[in-house]
Amino acid sequence: MKSHYDFSKGKRGRVLPPESEAEGKTRITIRLDKDIVDRFLEMAEQSGGATGYQTIINAALREYLEGKSPRMEDTLRRIIREELKSCAA
Repeated sequence: MKSHYDFSKGKRGRVLPPESEAEGKTRITIRLDKDIVDRFLEMAEQSGGATGYQTIINAALREYLEGKSPRMEDTLRRIIREELKSCAA
């Protein structure tokens, strides 16, 4: 069989050229809970497929890091106030 196939000059490694990365993006591997991924996939579907789920995850992380998302303490205080107000009425 070797007479038919000569791999002496063959090279190991990737056959295809590497995919080009979008400017400013870094490819990573991350493990997320299934329910979280499902929710982001659902949000992507609701947008009509115009926005991918990874883009939505990226936007959510950016909002959190920039302090634009509500802090847990603020949300908790708002809920307690609403509950106390409804109980007093």
